[in-house]
Amino acid sequence: MKIIITGATKGIGRAIAEKFASEGFDLEVCARSEADLAAFKKEFEAKYGIEVLTRATDMRQKPEVLAFAEFVKQTWGEVDCLVNNTGVFLSGEITAEPDGQLEMQIETNLYSAYYFTRAMLPVMLAKGSGHIFNMCSIASLIAYPGGGSYTISKFALLGFSKVLREELKTKGIKVTSIMPGATWSDSWAGVTLPESRLMQASDIALAVWSAWQMGPSAVVEEIVIRPQLGDL
Repeated sequence: MKIIITGATKGIGRAIAEKFASEGFDLEVCARSEADLAAFKKEFEAKYGIEVLTRATDMRQKPEVLAFAEFVKQTWGEVDCLVNNTGVFLSGEITAEPDGQLEMQIETNLYSAYYFTRAMLPVMLAKGSGHIFNMCSIASLIAYPGGGSYTISKFALLGFSKVLREELKTKGIKVTSIMPGATWSDSWAGVTLPESRLMQASDIALAVWSAWQMGPSAVVEEIVIRPQLGDL
């Protein structure tokens, strides 16, 4: 089995990679750093005995997104599972955030998934099966304090997921939106909170794996996961 994960070298993306690799999946992943990808490939191939293909990609840039999709098609030619995990959080209020902040987060959080999914869909449609996971957010459901443009971008990503679900339901391809609350990652580096206050990325990965395991007649459309003590 083969899985593609964007933004896979850190945080939730890495945790998902760990879970699927441990179950024998080959990985095709991207991130911006060549060094991080090289270390990732070496570690995962040695630890799990799987194939790991990597390509340095800035998912904010449409030409690079399409180049990564072409790389996947040339190296594999098929895919069982696609995780659109690339994302960025920049804090700010709509009335005060810097000019261009909305565009930057829309390009990263929405367009990356939109263009990459469109590029990979012919392969998945030809196979007549597959599962697409889009990493949304609690901010896809409620306005996130101090996250003006981020919230807009994540609402849009959930909208994209809902449309995709409707279009693909008769094509054998599942679509699941993942909406995690605060999860330990580089975004939370330096905060003075107890570890128990935030979720572990491994728990998000477990939820993705559980949804993947459903039989062909069932799909988990949306997964909402929050810290036990609630949102921050």
